[in-house]
Amino acid sequence: MRMKVTRALTLGGAIALLGIAALAQEFPKAEVGLDYSYMRYAPSAPYSKGHSLNGGGGSFTFNLNDYVGIRGDLQGYTSSTTGFNIAPNSFFRGGLHGNVQGNLFTYLFGPQIKVRTHKVEPFGNLLFGGAHTNVYGNVFKQLCQPIVGGCSLSKAPTSEAFALSVGGGIDIPINKTVSVRPAEINYLMTRFDNPMSGTNNQNNFRYSVGVLFNLGESEHH
Repeated sequence: MRMKVTRALTLGGAIALLGIAALAQEFPKAEVGLDYSYMRYAPSAPYSKGHSLNGGGGSFTFNLNDYVGIRGDLQGYTSSTTGFNIAPNSFFRGGLHGNVQGNLFTYLFGPQIKVRTHKVEPFGNLLFGGAHTNVYGNVFKQLCQPIVGGCSLSKAPTSEAFALSVGGGIDIPINKTVSVRPAEINYLMTRFDNPMSGTNNQNNFRYSVGVLFNLGESEHH
């Protein structure tokens, strides 16, 4: 009888140790991502059409534990042509018509939540930061300044704006070091507020695909 109890306790202890080991998951201390990014930019002003932007960038995530990390995300989009067809108004007495080129950059930071499995790792994030574009400065230089009195603006509008991104995607681990990110989809809000962009938020769509490198390992119990 005593032998059976001893064996049962030994077996129970082994099972408990295996359970604890299963809970002790290793996760990377940091993740560095490189990606291609597509954005559909949607100006809030009715006289400026939406257009597609192609670019890319990278991200860095410092993981606090298995699930939560702090992410920084930097993206840049190459120069594209934007058309303006503004009817005469108090800002543009003779109206404003023409095409200009410009680029767009975003720099965002915030929390990321990831569920880690062996095959697929879904994640979501909420990021805050800013956006920068030279489009509206180019409009002022190329379309406003050549016409004396055509614009009531005394200087170029600000090129900086508040930005917010919310969304998520999936990572597929290839090994301990490399993961593939086949899709990350985000709603991206920018708030360029001037007579050329309109006075409302710009509600944009962003899709990214890339590769992720895992740096270091931490053990969580």
